[in-house]
Amino acid sequence: MTITTRFAPSPTGALHLGHAFSAIQSHDRARDAGGRFLLRIEDIDGTRSRPEHVQGIVDDLRWLGLAWHGDPLFQSTRLDAYQAALDSLQGQGLLYRCFCTRAEIAQSLSAPHGAAPVYPGTCRRLNLGERDGTPFAWRIDMAKAVALVGPLGWQDEIAGPQRADPSRHGDVVLARKDAPASYHLAVVVDDAFQQVSHVVRGADLSEATHVHVLLQRLLGLPTPVYRHHALLTDADGTRLAKRNGAPTLGSLRDRGMDGKMLADDLRAGRLPIGFALPNA
Repeated sequence: MTITTRFAPSPTGALHLGHAFSAIQSHDRARDAGGRFLLRIEDIDGTRSRPEHVQGIVDDLRWLGLAWHGDPLFQSTRLDAYQAALDSLQGQGLLYRCFCTRAEIAQSLSAPHGAAPVYPGTCRRLNLGERDGTPFAWRIDMAKAVALVGPLGWQDEIAGPQRADPSRHGDVVLARKDAPASYHLAVVVDDAFQQVSHVVRGADLSEATHVHVLLQRLLGLPTPVYRHHALLTDADGTRLAKRNGAPTLGSLRDRGMDGKMLADDLRAGRLPIGFALPNA
């Protein structure tokens, strides 16, 4: 089997060291096995995606010395595929319209201490005639979907065999009011389309995999092998992220840093002063 991996950033901001670490892990997993490394631009959020960020992603990856097979795949060209997936799920009687605003959802959510709150299903039995013409999102009836497919799981190259429990995420959104597909739906459809055999991504996305393996089963798509790697942090243990002001790769390049040397340092477990590598 030819191993195929991918790096799939959203062009809503500049890449930072955490992105670099993940891209290198995905690139090297394929390279070391003589496989293919793909670049996918997840630009489905038309309100936040910017062309300049797309170019920045390409420039940053090349600066790191990473190369990918073929042209990047843009999610904005895949809308028909997402609609077909939604049609399939709707045909199975698994979707319902949700008219709730974010404020309404926030007011209705509750959860035990330490647990992530889930949508309470407010619109699941709504009389649709009452809301004609109102913008809506598509949610999956999670209880019905889980009952339909039975036990699920996946193989993680770091954590080992995993049992999926998508029910704990509740009736997740699969198409937003302002976007034709959610992350959950688009990533599953595109991984199958690109024949991605190994999904290499941060441990912060391991929870999403519970939903992804469910959608794969419902849509008749293969489940890849997953590799959820630990995350880079700063010296205080805070995860590197856009919202935390992590330094961008562009800013490091502007300082005169050598990108290929930085990539080799990341591979060897070294980081610029003030940052920390994970143990795995």
